[in-house]
Parts: sequence; structure tokens; C-alpha cells
Amino acid sequence: MNETREKYAIIVAGGVGSRSGDSLPKQFHYLCGHPMLWWTLRAFHEEDRETKLIVVMHEKYLDYWEEIKGGDCAPHSVVSGGDTRTASVACGLALIADSASGLVAVHDAARPLASPALIGNGWREAGLHGAVIPGMPVSDSLREGTKDSSRSVDRSRYFSVQTPQVFDIALLKKAYSAAAASEETGFTDDASVVEWYGHQVRIYDGEAENIKVTYPGDFRIAEMILGLKTKGHDTTL
Repeated sequence: MNETREKYAIIVAGGVGSRSGDSLPKQFHYLCGHPMLWWTLRAFHEEDRETKLIVVMHEKYLDYWEEIKGGDCAPHSVVSGGDTRTASVACGLALIADSASGLVAVHDAARPLASPALIGNGWREAGLHGAVIPGMPVSDSLREGTKDSSRSVDRSRYFSVQTPQVFDIALLKKAYSAAAASEETGFTDDASVVEWYGHQVRIYDGEAENIKVTYPGDFRIAEMILGLKTKGHDTTL
């Protein structure tokens, strides 16, 4: 695949906070003195300061983000998102020129604990395979069916999918363009769009700490992990 090191990261921050139990979207909640989105951007910037960062968020929070992000936030562009996650990613992709070559990562703003090492692995794997996602083997026993009728399944065949999902830029743009033209719906992530387009997606090792902050208790867990990671370290960029 591409040997160029040009890299873009689209950070999807369009959530409205319904499951977190708060009217304020979770990406704006503070963790260890900074908004969650600040930490997410910092991880990519720390891994490679040349990575071009694009944040996609609901238009009504654009001014609010400008107020709270702080002067030490990693440099980034901001664009308004769409009604769905897929539409929001498409808005971010639109900021990348069609002539651009290299790699693009798509990452959830609500995963502020992704390490620079995880991000770096994603870049390397995508450079080799064109389409990669981080995954963790499922440790719980699994059953499929309903509460009234179910059967056990082989958990060794399943992975829990994380982000950043990383792709060749041209591949992801073509996949999204084809999906929009077909009016296909039901995509759950970027990998599903690329698979639908006909390209195989490879899994690289995820991280147990790379949780998606969704429910109230997740905030406490994330803050505890961030506190341990940054204890005694300078968090300025």
C-alpha cells in the first residue's frame, strides 16, 4: 500500500450525551483538568505532531469547544457533522483533498485512553494492509438468541472492536462515495463501509484500557487511568 507518511485523523465528536446521563455531550466533560476531547487529540499529536487532526462535532457546540479547549490543545481543524456517525465521518473526509495520498484514521472522541503506541501500530498495519481495526479477544462467554431461547457460541471466533480504525485515504474515500451513491444504510463503523465496498479488513491488537466512555461510571474509570498515566509527567504539548 502507500509508502507515504502523510497522515490524517478524523475524531468523531458528534455525541449528544444521552447515555452518559447528562445533557452535555461526554466529549466535553473534564478528565484530570482537561476536556475528554483534549486528551483524545493529545494522543495523536504525541504519537506524531505531523498528523493532521480533524474534529467533527455538532454545529451547536462549535463555539463552546472554542471556549473550553484551552491554548494548549493540539492543533486541529473543526467541521460540523451529519445526522449519523457515517455522515459525520463523510464530513471529515471532505476536508481531505481527493488528491491526497497516505493514511486516515477514524477515532471516537469518547476513547481518550488510546495510547500513542496503539495509534502507531495502526499506522504501520494500515500501511501494509490498507484497512485495519484494533480488536480485543472476547473474554466473556457468549450466547446468541433471545432470553427465552439461546445457545452458546465459540468466543474464540469473536473480537471486541475499538478505534482508531485506519485506512488508505483513497480506499476510504471511494468506499464512502460508493455507499452514499447507493443510499446503503446500517453501517456501524468505517470497517463495515469498507467491507461492503469489497475490501478485506485486518485486525490489529487493541488495548484493554482503550475503553469507550459511555456511561456515568466510565468517567470515573477513565479519570483514574489517566491519573495513573500522567502522574509525575508534564501534560503540556
